[in-house]
Amino acid sequence: MIKILKNLAAYKWIILSVFALIFIQSMADLYLPTLMADIIDKGVVAGDKAYIWSIGGFMLFIAAVGMFASIAASYYSSKAAMGMGRDLRRKVFTHVEGFSLQEFDQVGTASLITRTTNDITQIQQVVMMMLRMVVSAPIMFVGGVIMAVSKDAKLSLIIVAIIPILIGSILLVMKKAIPLFKMVQQRLDRLNLVLRENLTGIRVIRAFNRETLEKERLQKANKDLTDVSIKVNKLIAFMMPIMMLVMNLTVVAVIWFGGIRIDNGGMQIGDLMAFIQYVMQIMFSLVMASMMFVMIPRASVSANRINEVLELKPTFFDEGTKKADKNHGTLEFNDVTFSYPGAEEPALSDITFKAKAGEVTAIIGGTGSGKSTLVNLIPRFYEASSGSISINGVDIREASQEEIRSKIGFVPQKALLFTGTIAENIRFGKEDATLADIEHAARIAQAEDFINKMENGYESLISQGGTNVSGGQKQRISIARALVRKPDIYIFDDSFSALDYKTDAKLRAALKDETKDATVVIVAQRVSTVMDADRIIVLDKGKIAGMGTHGELLAENDVYREIVHSQLSEEEIA
Repeated sequence: MIKILKNLAAYKWIILSVFALIFIQSMADLYLPTLMADIIDKGVVAGDKAYIWSIGGFMLFIAAVGMFASIAASYYSSKAAMGMGRDLRRKVFTHVEGFSLQEFDQVGTASLITRTTNDITQIQQVVMMMLRMVVSAPIMFVGGVIMAVSKDAKLSLIIVAIIPILIGSILLVMKKAIPLFKMVQQRLDRLNLVLRENLTGIRVIRAFNRETLEKERLQKANKDLTDVSIKVNKLIAFMMPIMMLVMNLTVVAVIWFGGIRIDNGGMQIGDLMAFIQYVMQIMFSLVMASMMFVMIPRASVSANRINEVLELKPTFFDEGTKKADKNHGTLEFNDVTFSYPGAEEPALSDITFKAKAGEVTAIIGGTGSGKSTLVNLIPRFYEASSGSISINGVDIREASQEEIRSKIGFVPQKALLFTGTIAENIRFGKEDATLADIEHAARIAQAEDFINKMENGYESLISQGGTNVSGGQKQRISIARALVRKPDIYIFDDSFSALDYKTDAKLRAALKDETKDATVVIVAQRVSTVMDADRIIVLDKGKIAGMGTHGELLAENDVYREIVHSQLSEEEIA
């Protein structure tokens, strides 16, 4: 929590203003009972109306000062807390942007979303409370004790007797509540996880008729959170009656012994009333402090989760400074090996090949052979365990990630579209692309026909996740997004899988002229997609089982021959 609170340093002047305003408010609250005592003892008892009006007016002024100080303190404490939350979200987001996919896999997208929203909100609320309570509660407690003793030292022995009982009750409740608060945050995490899985996986859930079971799973997560929350709130609810009972018994004791003191002439009525007010202020300051100490452990759980993200170091750092412009349109793998964290065997081993501008390199292999892993190493989504990868003749570790990725047009295996128009989605690949550039890219990607048939053409809206277009249409828009960039290297990670054979053939034919000055890397399952490639790399269990043209591999490579025979008839092969 202390690490998180260091982010308040940027708001030190605002925080000092809050402390000053809270001090003024506390002094006003402490001064009012003394003025009330004077009105009673010197005004009401003596029948001096002028004195009553004079002191009464002054009391109104002090109350107004306290009220305005309280309002201003609330405003500035909110400003500091909300500002810190904004800075913290920006800090977390900026830090996460530097993560490789390895860190995303480690933390989880759902958890990152929860940490940047719910957890930071918890901290904001506690900081807002702390900024007010951290000054107010001690001042009201110490000031109340001093003022009560100044009114009647002997009667103050009641406070000495009652405070240990009150503090003991608070500590007992806190001891029970703090572990439950930690459990609440864990159960909330679980509920968020189940809810997110249900919403994102709704198609699969409905396809397998799992609605009833998923409802039960969500209800269980919800009930677990509810049960713990009820336990916590029961304890908090139990604390308030204890506080009120102790306070009321204290007031009864003060009135009882104060009445005796008045009868003996050792105390005046006004002083007794002021004393009662000071006792109430002391009690309430302890209650406020107890609430703060109950809230802090809950926020500390959130703070730990945020610190986990901020302290998570990326697998590699973006420290390169070279320009990737030595040998235009070249891609080279040199003895590259890569292992996922915790894996028993490498996902890729000793991968070596070189591709030149104008060449098409196809990668084919069985499921789990490492095809997608290989292409994910090119934009440096993951860092190779050993060996080197060069783009345009420059090692990707010696150039910045922005420089390397600016040379690549990447079409992922799962086409992803953003909320907005079709034109905006294609322009995502190149910010300054003209409408002519967008139309040309769509034409090459075989997307022009269905786009023109839409009511608003390129200005047609794409819904969240691209749910209002088919899988093949999403893939073609995704391909157009890469084409509009006109990069040095095109990477198609199984990007033609949702296309029919006719569209696939037309797209590959159109790509030939468009990519004649660039290197093209195609990951595919279909033999028909890779047959015309200049170089086909056959992967098997993360290793290169063969490399060459279609004809060479068909004649010499058993793995490739098996793939071909599983997809094509003898006539098609001939």
